[in-house]
Amino acid sequence: MEINDFVQHTGEWLSGAGPEADIVISSRVRLARNLADYPFMSRATAQDRENIKKILRERVLEVVPQANVLCVEVDKLEKIDCQFLVERHLISRELAEIQGARAAVIDTAEKYSLMINEEDHLRMQAMQSGLNLQSVWEQMNRIDDAIEAKVAYAFHEKYGYLTACPTNVGTGLRVSVMLHLPALVITRQIDKVFRSLQKINLAVRGLYGEGSQAMGDFYQISNQITLGRSEIDLVKQVGDIVPVIIDYERQAREFLIKESHENLHDRVSRAYGILRTAQTISSEETMHLLSSVRMGVNLGLIRDLAIPTVNELFLRTQPAHLQKLTGGELDTSDRNIERARFLRKLLNKENGNSGAAHN
Repeated sequence: MEINDFVQHTGEWLSGAGPEADIVISSRVRLARNLADYPFMSRATAQDRENIKKILRERVLEVVPQANVLCVEVDKLEKIDCQFLVERHLISRELAEIQGARAAVIDTAEKYSLMINEEDHLRMQAMQSGLNLQSVWEQMNRIDDAIEAKVAYAFHEKYGYLTACPTNVGTGLRVSVMLHLPALVITRQIDKVFRSLQKINLAVRGLYGEGSQAMGDFYQISNQITLGRSEIDLVKQVGDIVPVIIDYERQAREFLIKESHENLHDRVSRAYGILRTAQTISSEETMHLLSSVRMGVNLGLIRDLAIPTVNELFLRTQPAHLQKLTGGELDTSDRNIERARFLRKLLNKENGNSGAAHN
């Protein structure tokens, strides 16, 4: 399998099939690990990096089914391919942008990926659609145990797994859920919710993790502390709070339907109309409008448009995906034109050119 083979389909985590998938896009578990016999990445020499990459790639390929993974030499990729994998959440922005020997092993169904020589020697993540934290953790734990049976991780009896960043020391575990919260944004309750999360040591990040913006009303909620907590405790902490946020979002949607139905209907209809007719449109505006459309589909305001299709559009209208679909590099202006053409073609075909909003 090649990177280009990912272009024509989306991974399971975007299928919209998991529990609470109207609000929870995906559940993810990430583990940070380092080899005991090598220095952390900030102190590693070029030869260290090569050795780490070779050792971990070989051991990882011994424990995952090779027929179902793509092994990528990230340091040898074109910039657009790196950006494509970042947009798909299969590698981090840091892995794409840093220098030196680095690699990734990616499940072809996109349920997990392993990054070698990112901030830590090994960053592993597993993802599934909807609210599925326990299942995701079990999958990640199996992979981690299998690798640990073959390599010596940096581990301290008192502090646990040793990591490059102190906030990851202990379990090295980051549990996160990607949520779509447009109604809380519209009703201006989102900041209050986030302040409450920060008080209980949960972090809120944008679509692409730390330092990224919350495009399309997507937010990632994750634990901030790993030291002194067990993996089960951390999974439970995030798993217990997410249903509360889901309930707040559903209440906000019900409020909009009851108290501001005409405005909500107008917002959704305008967004859908622009996406189906625009001649040029930016990535940022597309995300903003698709957010309203996605909420409209879930609230029954739009007919004949499936959530998986909307989820797919969030991904395929991103800059690198768009260029992959068209088969060549495009400047910003041409991307905006091509994005509009892609949206018109897919949305009008999907809905048979018929009106989509209920009156």
